[in-house]
Amino acid sequence: MANTPEGGREIRIEEIMEFLPHRYPMLLVDRVYDVIHGKSCKGIKNVTMNEQFFGGHFPGKPVMPGVLIIEAMAQAGAVLLLTDPSNAGRIPLIGSIDNVRFSRPVVPGDQLVTEIELQWFRAMIGCFKATGFVDGQQVATMEMKFKLT
Repeated sequence: MANTPEGGREIRIEEIMEFLPHRYPMLLVDRVYDVIHGKSCKGIKNVTMNEQFFGGHFPGKPVMPGVLIIEAMAQAGAVLLLTDPSNAGRIPLIGSIDNVRFSRPVVPGDQLVTEIELQWFRAMIGCFKATGFVDGQQVATMEMKFKLT
Protein backbone atom coordinates (compact mmCIF):
# COMPACT_ATOMS: atom_id res chain seq x y z
CA MET A 1 0.00 0.00 0.00
CA ALA A 2 1.32 3.41 -0.98
CA ASN A 3 0.43 6.71 0.67
CA THR A 4 -1.43 9.28 -1.42
CA PRO A 5 -1.02 13.07 -1.27
CA GLU A 6 -4.36 13.26 0.58
CA GLY A 7 -2.84 11.23 3.44
CA GLY A 8 -4.76 8.01 2.84
CA ARG A 9 -3.44 4.81 1.34
CA GLU A 10 -3.63 3.50 -2.20
CA ILE A 11 -4.28 -0.16 -2.89
CA ARG A 12 -3.63 -1.54 -6.37
CA ILE A 13 -5.23 -4.58 -7.98
CA GLU A 14 -2.66 -7.14 -6.77
CA GLU A 15 -3.36 -6.18 -3.15
CA ILE A 16 -7.12 -5.93 -3.74
CA MET A 17 -7.03 -9.56 -4.86
CA GLU A 18 -5.37 -10.45 -1.54
CA PHE A 19 -8.31 -8.89 0.35
CA LEU A 20 -11.27 -9.92 -1.84
CA PRO A 21 -12.17 -13.45 -2.94
CA HIS A 22 -13.78 -12.11 -6.16
CA ARG A 23 -12.24 -12.84 -9.56
CA TYR A 24 -13.16 -12.10 -13.17
CA PRO A 25 -15.89 -11.45 -14.14
CA MET A 26 -17.07 -10.47 -10.64
CA LEU A 27 -14.09 -8.42 -9.47
CA LEU A 28 -15.45 -4.90 -9.99
CA VAL A 29 -12.85 -2.68 -8.36
CA ASP A 30 -9.51 -1.88 -10.02
CA ARG A 31 -7.99 0.39 -7.39
CA VAL A 32 -8.84 1.76 -3.96
CA TYR A 33 -7.28 4.99 -2.72
CA ASP A 34 -7.54 7.56 0.04
CA VAL A 35 -8.08 4.68 2.47
CA ILE A 36 -8.49 6.06 5.97
CA HIS A 37 -8.95 3.09 8.34
CA GLY A 38 -12.32 2.97 10.00
CA LYS A 39 -13.57 6.00 8.06
CA SER A 40 -13.55 6.15 4.28
CA CYS A 41 -12.03 5.30 0.93
CA LYS A 42 -12.50 5.81 -2.80
CA GLY A 43 -12.67 3.01 -5.36
CA ILE A 44 -12.17 2.95 -9.12
CA LYS A 45 -13.78 0.67 -11.68
CA ASN A 46 -12.59 1.28 -15.25
CA VAL A 47 -15.54 0.31 -17.43
CA THR A 48 -14.62 -1.09 -20.84
CA MET A 49 -16.58 -2.57 -23.74
CA ASN A 50 -14.81 -5.86 -22.95
CA GLU A 51 -16.98 -6.37 -19.85
CA GLN A 52 -18.82 -9.68 -20.15
CA PHE A 53 -22.20 -8.17 -19.21
CA PHE A 54 -22.26 -5.75 -22.16
CA GLY A 55 -22.94 -8.67 -24.53
CA GLY A 56 -26.52 -8.79 -23.25
CA HIS A 57 -27.07 -5.45 -21.46
CA PHE A 58 -28.04 -4.06 -23.91
CA PRO A 59 -27.02 -5.07 -27.45
CA GLY A 60 -26.44 -1.88 -29.43
CA LYS A 61 -26.81 0.33 -26.32
CA PRO A 62 -24.37 -0.93 -23.65
CA VAL A 63 -25.26 0.13 -20.10
CA MET A 64 -23.64 -1.17 -16.90
CA PRO A 65 -26.34 -2.96 -14.88
CA GLY A 66 -27.34 -1.10 -11.73
CA VAL A 67 -26.80 -4.19 -9.60
CA LEU A 68 -23.14 -4.24 -10.73
CA ILE A 69 -22.72 -0.57 -9.88
CA ILE A 70 -23.96 -1.46 -6.40
CA GLU A 71 -21.57 -4.43 -6.30
CA ALA A 72 -18.62 -2.22 -7.31
CA MET A 73 -19.44 0.12 -4.42
CA ALA A 74 -19.82 -2.84 -2.05
CA GLN A 75 -16.42 -4.24 -3.06
CA ALA A 76 -14.70 -0.90 -2.42
CA GLY A 77 -16.37 -0.86 1.01
CA ALA A 78 -15.18 -4.42 1.65
CA VAL A 79 -11.59 -3.40 0.89
CA LEU A 80 -11.91 -0.55 3.41
CA LEU A 81 -13.00 -3.05 6.08
CA LEU A 82 -10.47 -5.74 5.22
CA THR A 83 -7.44 -3.43 5.28
CA ASP A 84 -7.86 -3.38 9.05
CA PRO A 85 -5.55 -6.17 10.30
CA SER A 86 -8.11 -7.20 12.94
CA ASN A 87 -10.51 -8.12 10.09
CA ALA A 88 -7.95 -10.14 8.10
CA GLY A 89 -9.34 -13.29 6.53
CA ARG A 90 -12.97 -12.36 7.11
CA ILE A 91 -15.61 -12.23 4.37
CA PRO A 92 -18.08 -9.34 4.28
CA LEU A 93 -21.67 -10.30 3.45
CA ILE A 94 -24.44 -7.90 2.45
CA GLY A 95 -27.23 -7.61 5.01
CA SER A 96 -29.38 -4.99 3.34
CA ILE A 97 -29.22 -2.28 0.71
CA ASP A 98 -31.29 0.84 1.28
CA ASN A 99 -32.02 4.19 -0.33
CA VAL A 100 -30.59 3.21 -3.72
CA ARG A 101 -30.80 5.91 -6.37
CA PHE A 102 -29.44 5.95 -9.91
CA SER A 103 -28.89 9.32 -11.61
CA ARG A 104 -27.45 8.42 -14.99
CA PRO A 105 -26.16 5.39 -16.91
CA VAL A 106 -22.59 4.10 -16.71
CA VAL A 107 -21.30 3.14 -20.16
CA PRO A 108 -18.10 1.80 -21.76
CA GLY A 109 -15.24 4.28 -21.44
CA ASP A 110 -16.48 5.62 -18.10
CA GLN A 111 -14.41 5.50 -14.93
CA LEU A 112 -16.73 4.77 -12.00
CA VAL A 113 -15.36 6.42 -8.85
CA THR A 114 -17.02 5.30 -5.63
CA GLU A 115 -16.80 7.20 -2.37
CA ILE A 116 -17.35 5.07 0.72
CA GLU A 117 -18.06 6.43 4.21
CA LEU A 118 -18.28 4.01 7.10
CA GLN A 119 -21.27 5.10 9.20
CA TRP A 120 -20.84 2.63 12.05
CA PHE A 121 -19.23 -0.73 12.83
CA ARG A 122 -19.51 -2.85 15.97
CA ALA A 123 -19.63 -6.57 16.80
CA MET A 124 -18.72 -7.42 13.17
CA ILE A 125 -21.86 -5.66 11.85
CA GLY A 126 -21.86 -2.24 10.23
CA CYS A 127 -23.20 0.21 7.71
CA PHE A 128 -21.63 2.38 5.06
CA LYS A 129 -22.89 5.01 2.66
CA ALA A 130 -21.63 4.92 -0.92
CA THR A 131 -21.84 7.35 -3.80
CA GLY A 132 -20.72 6.67 -7.36
CA PHE A 133 -19.46 9.32 -9.77
CA VAL A 134 -18.44 9.51 -13.42
CA ASP A 135 -16.59 12.65 -14.52
CA GLY A 136 -17.60 14.31 -11.24
CA GLN A 137 -21.32 13.68 -11.86
CA GLN A 138 -23.21 11.53 -9.38
CA VAL A 139 -24.47 8.28 -10.93
CA ALA A 140 -25.66 6.32 -7.88
CA THR A 141 -26.03 6.37 -4.10
CA MET A 142 -26.88 3.73 -1.51
CA GLU A 143 -26.60 2.67 2.10
CA MET A 144 -25.49 -0.87 2.86
CA LYS A 145 -25.56 -2.90 6.04
CA PHE A 146 -23.11 -5.80 6.22
CA LYS A 147 -21.72 -8.52 8.44
CA LEU A 148 -18.15 -9.81 8.58
CA THR A 149 -18.00 -13.59 8.91
